[in-house]
Amino acid sequence: MPEHLPDSADPSAGTEPAGTEPAGTEPDAPAASRVGEEYELEVGPVAHGGHCVARTEAGQVVFVRHTLPGERVRARVTEGTTASSYLRADAVEVLTASKDRVPAPCPYAGPGRCGGCDWQHAKPGAQRRLKGEVLTEQLARLAGMTPEDVHWDGTVEPAPGDKVPAGEVPQWRTRVQYAVDAEGRAGLRRHRSHEVEPIDRCLIAAPGVTELGIEKRTWPELASVEAIAATGSNDRQVVLTPRPGGRLPLVELDRPVSVLRVGEKDKAVHRVHGRPYVRERADDRTWRVGEGGFWQGHPQAPGMLVDAVMRGLTPRKGEMALDLYCGVGLFAGALAERVGERGAVLGIESDKRAVEDARHNLDDFPRVRIEHGKVDAVLPRTGITEADIVVLDPPRAGAGKRTVTHVAGLGPRRIAYVACDPAALARDLRYFADAGYVPHFLRAFDLFPMTHHMECVAILEPAKKRR
Repeated sequence: MPEHLPDSADPSAGTEPAGTEPAGTEPDAPAASRVGEEYELEVGPVAHGGHCVARTEAGQVVFVRHTLPGERVRARVTEGTTASSYLRADAVEVLTASKDRVPAPCPYAGPGRCGGCDWQHAKPGAQRRLKGEVLTEQLARLAGMTPEDVHWDGTVEPAPGDKVPAGEVPQWRTRVQYAVDAEGRAGLRRHRSHEVEPIDRCLIAAPGVTELGIEKRTWPELASVEAIAATGSNDRQVVLTPRPGGRLPLVELDRPVSVLRVGEKDKAVHRVHGRPYVRERADDRTWRVGEGGFWQGHPQAPGMLVDAVMRGLTPRKGEMALDLYCGVGLFAGALAERVGERGAVLGIESDKRAVEDARHNLDDFPRVRIEHGKVDAVLPRTGITEADIVVLDPPRAGAGKRTVTHVAGLGPRRIAYVACDPAALARDLRYFADAGYVPHFLRAFDLFPMTHHMECVAILEPAKKRR
């Protein structure tokens, strides 16, 4: 996997991005649990992470899930102590409902249930508005920028076909990691918990995942089963992670699949039978993605992001381009097509298997080079002192000040920053501004419907061009 949180990772695992919430308690503070306490709350604005902000009558901040701004709810505390600076809670009863509320289509959504979705109870259009409000708040708080500053119209764009009526759910997720409980039942984890919610179907799973029938059978001695349904081919794959000392079961699913396993000692992915990769399709090319490696989870995401990045960079024949955190080479390939035989592209990626795939995928471009290693370590060693255009598609934590400063020092005429986390995007935009680069425009995409996640593309250029 490249330096991303994989889209196939269980989004209910409970790790929320930096910038979501205030600091917690002192580790040695004496405290009594407040879990189970209930409060009637007036719900305030949405916050980054799939919840809204409220305050108790005593003024304590409460992050409340399963609610919407403007509602009045009865909330039950799920995390927090008498020493906590904030509490977490679930809305267990809605006293005054928002006009944007709908009955959750998924029977497994709700307090204490599956944590994979955050907004099943909100109309699709309201979900996109909430994500826009989160991005606006993160830009203001962490970058000191307004939507006008970044030339963003405030909208979060759905993928074509995802504009479904209220009460319906887009079936978009082509990579789903199922957790397995002690009885061998497949499910998804509850919010901020290791507990498994067994399910018989995930509504946001793509048809190619659903047709495998993962939920219909038991998985003894396994910790997890990742199902992958390629959209560029009929390739189907499962990646099995056994429990310590566990044996692999015989895999008999409803469709032909290749099978991989995660090694207990080395944690590497190994082929059991079938192809060790799936074939995806984007930008009029086929891409090999090996051993359960990273590829965007939404079937239309790769094409939409390539289009946004290329429109923003407007590559020219003969230019020198960088693709940082390049994965299997999606943006590097798009750049190579457009800069032509006189141009050159350098990609850098930390995951060894992804580097092998990128080199395979781009072996028809003699002027493309893929380097293995972490961007902040490899980029300074390349000897490159200038570049015309740069793409950064960093992990959820962002690129960071060191890499941002180095990229800006290369003097590119334009930079494309692809971000899966608005907090990391905002912090890095602040670093870019300090280094002399400002947004030319920003676009936001709802490529994770029903969850709090979104994808953004910011195009930056030297500030002096604005004078």
